[in-house]
Amino acid sequence: MFRRRRSADAGPSEEDEYSGEESFGAEQETPARPSGPLRAGGGPWDAEEAYPDRDRVDLGCLLVPSSEDYEIQLVMAEQQGAWVLIKDGESEMLLQAFAAARRGALWDDIRAEIAADVLGAGGQSEESPGSFGTELIADVPTEPNRPESGLRRVRFVGVDGPRWFVRAMFQGPAAAGGAAAIVLEGVLRDTVVVRGDHPVPPREILELRLPPEVRQAIEAQLEQDEEANRFRTDLNPFDRGPEFTETR
Repeated sequence: MFRRRRSADAGPSEEDEYSGEESFGAEQETPARPSGPLRAGGGPWDAEEAYPDRDRVDLGCLLVPSSEDYEIQLVMAEQQGAWVLIKDGESEMLLQAFAAARRGALWDDIRAEIAADVLGAGGQSEESPGSFGTELIADVPTEPNRPESGLRRVRFVGVDGPRWFVRAMFQGPAAAGGAAAIVLEGVLRDTVVVRGDHPVPPREILELRLPPEVRQAIEAQLEQDEEANRFRTDLNPFDRGPEFTETR
């Protein structure tokens, strides 16, 4: 299932103007899949290499495996940019993709920066080996920058690819890894990154967007609403419109 949400802070909040849910199956159109043997070790995959054939949601820079077993949301935030949220029961995984240089890895530096941010917010963290390499296990304040609110466990995973970098944050039971994280880690391992050929500065977030069929549905709905409003006869010219207050 797919849903679009808008957030004004670091976590998902109220839904955006589009709150419809869509299932994606074989009708999903994705870029042509390269042929050839699969890379040992699994994904995340690069769009220009061979990767497993399965249904995926086209979110622009990320092709995310789709299933009725979990929910996929596209979250739009004002400060943190957009990210993909995958919900499996009480567990969640937040995904973002960034541009990277042709040579050199980002995860070592970004992991150290996250650890410093966690410490500055009153939390603590430690590195741990995982199935995707070195992970960062962190206990962060339940309420941002308020250690007295208690701590919650999160887990950060980073994957360096060809000219891209993917960061995943696990929270809920999946933050502890193990059996609780099997589904979400499987989604990460089967995600395809579409870097594109256009120049993007390293560390800049790659574009996420609604799937083509969802965009078409929204545009069709807007056209219907506009057409319906043209023939409305109950409009009162004396009704008060939007008001704006200026504070000096």
